[in-house]
Order: sequence, then C-alpha cells, then structure tokens
Amino acid sequence: MQLIRKYFPDLDQEQSGRFEKLQEIIPAFNRKVNVISRKDVSSLEERHILHSLAIAKKFQFNKNTSVIDVGTGGGFPGIPLAIMFPEVSFTLVDSIGKKIRLVQEIAEALKLQNVTAIQERMENLQHTADFVVSRAVTAFPQLHRWSSKLIRPGLRNPMPNGLISLKGGELKAELEPFKNQVELFPISTWFEESFFCTKMIVYLKK
Repeated sequence: MQLIRKYFPDLDQEQSGRFEKLQEIIPAFNRKVNVISRKDVSSLEERHILHSLAIAKKFQFNKNTSVIDVGTGGGFPGIPLAIMFPEVSFTLVDSIGKKIRLVQEIAEALKLQNVTAIQERMENLQHTADFVVSRAVTAFPQLHRWSSKLIRPGLRNPMPNGLISLKGGELKAELEPFKNQVELFPISTWFEESFFCTKMIVYLKK
C-alpha cells in the first residue's frame, strides 16, 4: 500500500481496506488462473494496481457514470478503478471464461457492488457506456474499431465521453491514423517510478 498511499493520500477507510485485500488475494488467485506473469506478482502494486490508477489522476468520473473495461484479463484497470470510484458502474469484459470467473471472484471477495463481469468478445458486445478503458489489449486502431460503437456521445464528466487506453512503448505508427484527434498524457507526470517513464494514457473523445 506504500505506493498507493503515496499518490492517493485521501483514500477513505473502505478504499484502503479493499486495496490491501486486493494485494493479498491476487497472488493466490493468480496461481489458479495465470493472468499476471510470475515475475510481475512481486511488483503487483506498482505495475498493475498503480498503473491502472493512473487513469484516476487525469479522469474524474462523476456518480452514475458507466465504464466498460475491454480485455480486462485479471481485472485491470477495471477493479482498481471500481475501488477508486464506488459510485461509478464498471462492466469488465473478456472473451476468456476462466479470466471472467476470476474477476467475479475478486469482485465478490472485495464486496464490489459496482462491478459486472461479462464473457464476450469485444466486437460482439451489445452494451454501451460513457467510457471504454483498456490496458495492453491490442493496437490502438483495432481497439478503436471494436470499441467505438460501445461509447455513447456526451459530456457528464470533466472530460467528454471517449476511449481511454493505457499504452507503452513507441506509439507513433499506431496512432498515425488519428493524428491530432488523440491526446497523450505521460503517466510520469504523476508517478516518479522508472516503470512509468514510457507509459502513456491515450485518450480519444467520442
């Protein structure tokens, strides 16, 4: 919890308790369903939870906002964001059944009432929401093609509805089709650890 408290000092008791429990239960769950690489389990707080929470540094979701996390895997970024924004509705989607069952177990263990987990391919999903979030799912043009129909137009939050993707590495080629449409926010703006030096939030408003 050291890093989470460092960057989010105003967490209430319930949020702090859930983040602590999340760090306790993920290693055991991961032994059943390998959704995090073994070498990353020891860096769970930094590389998975805090990385997910970078979105909360730039985006503040108001009460009753809806968010779809596509390709959620083990529940990232959806689960940490659901803890951070308990009055926001999160739908976590993955095509692999064992991953979705794991997400359901995590949500139940944390008593998260604002999380729904669905097994479905992104391109077949019939839901819509204010925002779609993702983390290391696929190249941005493909992600945009699949997720565009899932996002309702609107402005009920400080930032307009849209697609929010956590990305790393060289992005110039995959973002070229969008030119000036996308906004890039370096995560190193908020987090000083070296892991975040090349990490970005890529945002495309609806």
